[in-house]
Amino acid sequence: MSFLEILLIAFGLSMDAAAVAICKGLCTNTLKGKHYLVVGLWFGIFQGIMPLFGYLLASQFHETITKYDHWIAFILLALIGLNMIRESFQKEDEDCCSSEENLLEFSPAQMLPMAVATSIDALAVGITFALLANIQIGLASVTIALVTFCMSALGLYIGNHFGQKYKQHAELIGGSILILIGFKILLEHLDILVL
Repeated sequence: MSFLEILLIAFGLSMDAAAVAICKGLCTNTLKGKHYLVVGLWFGIFQGIMPLFGYLLASQFHETITKYDHWIAFILLALIGLNMIRESFQKEDEDCCSSEENLLEFSPAQMLPMAVATSIDALAVGITFALLANIQIGLASVTIALVTFCMSALGLYIGNHFGQKYKQHAELIGGSILILIGFKILLEHLDILVL
């Protein structure tokens, strides 16, 4: 897997965190530098650690599933991507600020559940990484963490300055990227696509 592919996966995975950060930005009157740092670190660290956990978990069963690894990778990425696209088209009954007043806070008690929830997809991608040859999991995890850090901070800014309309676009783009990479993996392993 090339660095460009890892970068695209990182960008796709970061979209959930960016969408939540947009909501936090909507709910915050005055943003300070520490807000960007807190949001970026919480989301970035969890997005970076989860693929590593998924990779280590799946590595234990690698030899058992080698025949089907490309199908598993394709199905996981496609399901994650389709779910993100589905979420991008759902209309929310209430805006993200009024549903929970505690979104105004940046405390660990508020950030931890959001960081875990937005990084579950990264765990599944880590499982996919274990099924692929020539993946540098350290590089992939650090790349995902850094991209998520930047996209979360950007999402916070966008939410605070431009509103919620970009939340849906972020999820749609991220889901589409993951599905396309899943197709690429499948086509390469079936020798339909040679790069």
